[in-house]
Amino acid sequence: MAKKWDTLMSKMSPVRRKRIEQGVSEDLTQMLLAEIRKLAGLSQADLARSLRISQASVAQMEKQSDIQVSTLRRIVEALGGELEIIAKLPGGRISVSQFSHRGAA
Repeated sequence: MAKKWDTLMSKMSPVRRKRIEQGVSEDLTQMLLAEIRKLAGLSQADLARSLRISQASVAQMEKQSDIQVSTLRRIVEALGGELEIIAKLPGGRISVSQFSHRGAA
């Protein structure tokens, strides 16, 4: 699949390639937990083992629209990442450090 993608991209104009790459980049900034887990190459069972919970619990968390920050942090860290919360205000973007791992109680 990668070779076909590379071949397709190589046939496009630089302007079109840039537009596509920007679109992909934007899509990657807004993903559901299930998509992030899949991108990390893990199954629900893999993540469940890492978190020491059941696969059914992972499935349930992936469907939730509201989740505790501490739970989200555990999931992101189990996927090999680090949780960062950004507030987008009229004056700019601000990192909210209250919820960082160091600041957690």
